[in-house]
Order: sequence, then C-alpha cells, then structure tokens
Amino acid sequence: MFMDKAYKIAIIGLGYVGLPLAIEFAKKYKVLGFDIDQPRIEELCVGEDRTREADLVELQKLLNSKNESSGLKFSSLTSDLESCNIFIITVPTPINRFKAPDLSPLLKASEMIGKVLKKGDIVIYESTVYPGCTEEDCVPVLERHSGLKFNTDFFCGYSPERINPGDRVNTLTKIKKVTSGSTEAVAEEVDHLYAQIITAGTHKAPSIKVAEASKAIENAQRDVNISFVNELALIFDRIGIDTTDVIEAAGTKWNFLKYKPGLVGGHCIGVDPYYLAHKSESLGYHPQVILSGRRVNDNMGMFVANKVVKLMIAKGYPVKGEKVLILGFAFKENCPDIRNTRVIDIYEELHQFGMEVTVFDPWADPVLVRKEYGFELDNVLIDKNYKAIIVAVSHQEFLTLDYKKYKESGAIIFDTKSFIERKYTDARL
Repeated sequence: MFMDKAYKIAIIGLGYVGLPLAIEFAKKYKVLGFDIDQPRIEELCVGEDRTREADLVELQKLLNSKNESSGLKFSSLTSDLESCNIFIITVPTPINRFKAPDLSPLLKASEMIGKVLKKGDIVIYESTVYPGCTEEDCVPVLERHSGLKFNTDFFCGYSPERINPGDRVNTLTKIKKVTSGSTEAVAEEVDHLYAQIITAGTHKAPSIKVAEASKAIENAQRDVNISFVNELALIFDRIGIDTTDVIEAAGTKWNFLKYKPGLVGGHCIGVDPYYLAHKSESLGYHPQVILSGRRVNDNMGMFVANKVVKLMIAKGYPVKGEKVLILGFAFKENCPDIRNTRVIDIYEELHQFGMEVTVFDPWADPVLVRKEYGFELDNVLIDKNYKAIIVAVSHQEFLTLDYKKYKESGAIIFDTKSFIERKYTDARL
C-alpha cells in the first residue's frame, strides 16, 4: 500500500462535495479535479466557483503552485486520470420521479474509472448510497471494465460526505469523517488518508456497509424529526396557535430538541431516506416511520400555498390573476444550491390557482433554474402590486426588505421560516 507519499489523487465530480475535498487534499498532495462538465472545468481553471463554497484566494494559490508534492489541476479528459492511484468519487446520487434511487451518475463514474484502473489502486466512494451499494453495484462495474479482481488487484473504500452547503463554520475539515475500506489494511489506508486533512478527526467504521448505513440514517433521523414538527404545524394551524410559540415553550425543558417546521429539500435530507427505504423494501420490509415522515415533508409546500390562498380569500382577493412574490428558491439559506428545492411545490400549486407568481432569489442561478425547473427566476426584486408574499428561504438579504410597505399596501405575508419580524406576518409555520 501507499501510506502517504505516493498518493496521486483524483476527485471525480467537482460540485459542493468534490471541490472542497480537492482543495484540502491539494494542500498536501498532487490532486486532479475531474468533471465531465467542461464549462465547470473552465470556470475553475480561472479561479471561479459558481457554488460559492471555495476560498477563491486559496484556489488560485493551489492552481499556481510550483510545489512538486502538492497542488491542484482540473480536467475533463479521462486520459489525465491514468496517472492517479486514489480515485474519490463524489458524483450526485439523486432520486427519479418515482422517488427511487438513480444510480446512473455513480455507475457511469465507476465505468469510467474501471477503464483506467490499475493493480494496487483504491477507489473511494463519498456519494450517498444505500448499505451494500458500493460492493454490490459499483464493484462489479469496476471489475467488468478493468478486467481486475476486487480485493486482489484493486480495493475500495467508502467515506460518506458531510458537506453542509452555505455553512462557513462547520466546514469540511471541522466535521468528523467516517471512513471504511474493503479489507482491514485498506481501511487503515483510507483512514490515514483522510486523517491528513480532517482536523476534527476520523471514525473508522468496521465495514463499508456500516459506513454507508451511517450516512443514510443521519439524514433520515433529521427528516423524521422535522416531519414530526411539520405535522405539529399542521395540527396547530387547525387549533389556531403558533408553532414557534409552542416550540419555544417546550424548549424550556433541558432535553427537548428544538427542531423547526419548514420545507425539506436539498441533496441529503429530502433524498437519503428514499435510498434507505429502497434497500429495506428490497429485503422485504416496508419501512413505516421513514416513509410516513417523507410524506408529511413532501406535502408542506402544498400546505403553504393553500394556506396563502385561504388567507387571500378571507381578505376578499379574487386569487386568480393576482400577483404573488416568493422570496427564495434555493433549498436553504445563504446558498445557491437549488437541488431538490421544495419551493417549486409552492410555485406550482399557486400557478394551478391561476396566480401570477414571481420568484426572487439573489443567490440562485436563473439559467440553471430555467434549465432544471422551466421558469424565469428574478435576481433583482421588482416592485409590483403583490397581494401575497411568501418568505420561503431565510437568505440574509431578506432581512432588509421593507415588509412594512408591503403590509400597508394590503399584501398577505406568510413566513415559512419564522424569520422576519412577527408584526409583519399574517401567518407562519
């Protein structure tokens, strides 16, 4: 094995997970950042980053490094991968329209790596999967395209990503990293590799399946907890009391966990539970709690839209043809990530009522929104005679808006995040 100096690392996939990983490893080793998206490669080569996750000064420094043992370069040419011996795969693992795992990016990446794999190489997966996926789905692809034998000629590891987009405090190196390997020696190697960059330390899991399962349940747990408070919000709405008031009161007890209601989207919490459920169902067990939580969370956008419509009707607004403003489209605050955003549910539901809906988000990319969701996003707020305003995402820029002006003009304001001053809201989750 390598144990340090001979590491030649390739990071496959340069999104929210892969780029920070490439930057950190490049401070110690020679790293090739690979992505099939050529515009993404071109942008990174000139020191730009559309995800806003990278330290651009650090990125530029690594790109210009003259150090023989460290530094970073980017490529979309598979031939550049041939000199590498550690391959870390960080491609997306989404769900399809039937809410089933879509492994196509992962399997295509495995096929590509299989074609350049050599004896002694290690392939490490960071993409979120169900327990067993690495060894049962990915390894056969690597074997087929390399002609090599698993755990004899090449080896695998799994280290689940824990990137939190938009978080400037809990960054890659400050979050403890779970590691694993396909043999005891490889597990040690993988753990040693990550220990070089993770200052928070590592946790070596006893098997790849355990590491895969740990990732699935950490997000499924949050999903179920949020679904509980979302269901409480539905109940308290009928009772006529404020959910945040109830949570603040209950939170005075030391062991109460103050989860907040809201839209649950993104690349982790809104997706990972379906991977765990898929594996469970393939083994003959239909999960009750996990899927019931998913159903509650998936319906929150529709609840918000319908609540706003009811408030408009109560004020005598005709609904159809009225102008509505949605503040925010990214799946979370202070971040441009629009993957699996549930704000789209609010948008589509209001459209079905015949309303004229404007979505304003200073963080999200309008071109990407148009491509992925099929409507025009505004990056600049244009004042119109809005009859309803929905605060869907708590971007910091939204704190400075003149809600008093909107309120005095007769607009209904619904705050899904309990984010703005309460005196301006008509309702909130």
